[in-house]
Amino acid sequence: MPSSLIDLLKKTHHAEWEATPSWHDATAWLDDLIHFLFPSNNLPKKTSYEGILKKNQIDLENILLSYLDPKKVAIEQKVASFYDELEGIYKNLRLDASKIYEYDPAATSVNEVIVSYPGFYAIAVYRIANYLSVLQIPVLPRILTEYAHGKTGVDIHPEATIGVPFMIDHGTGIVIGATSVIGKNVSIYQGVTLGALQVAKELYNTKRHPTVGDNVIIYARTTILGGDTVIGENSVIGGSVFLTKSVAPNSQVFNTHQLRITTRGEG
Repeated sequence: MPSSLIDLLKKTHHAEWEATPSWHDATAWLDDLIHFLFPSNNLPKKTSYEGILKKNQIDLENILLSYLDPKKVAIEQKVASFYDELEGIYKNLRLDASKIYEYDPAATSVNEVIVSYPGFYAIAVYRIANYLSVLQIPVLPRILTEYAHGKTGVDIHPEATIGVPFMIDHGTGIVIGATSVIGKNVSIYQGVTLGALQVAKELYNTKRHPTVGDNVIIYARTTILGGDTVIGENSVIGGSVFLTKSVAPNSQVFNTHQLRITTRGEG
């Protein structure tokens, strides 16, 4: 192997290592936190809750120290703020899980939703990552949501704004862009995209993705694009709809493409 390549790799890897947290450490921290909040059938001993949470807090602090300068970033303060907010995040996730159970006839219990539904897992990771984004912690929130993306097929940018409760059913193929704003009590089905009309780096600080009002249902494979596009509250958007214009509150939007069915052998 040429020495010039070795030198290039050493230089590049060192620079990137200093600028980003370990993927392994970040996802291990997330797994531990999710398991602490939703322990399935392996409950911690009553006396160990505080110890588990303290270890998780120390792990997050060490992750941030691995790539952020404590002279420039108030790491201890940000970590404390995150864990102060954790109870609120947990309560919101319980509301999300209850909504999924309420509206999915296949769900037999809230606990089933929590331990097995990929849509709920994607929402849980989003809400954790989103608050880290609110705290202006770089890179780590995106690692977490991309980890969930790989596990569930649901791509939610951590900077998106999503109200409570929120339901994702099935989930595979959902894309929710960074500047999306989603209201309360919204339901989204598989294959839905809330995307941008155009992609250009100079639009970074521009609202590029849609706004969805309260109590909206968006069915499978629908695409809604544009930062000026607003789906009014209490609306229903049917499956396989393509929208780039706003919809008034209390609207119903359906794709009217007609399906033709004939018997084999007939014209």
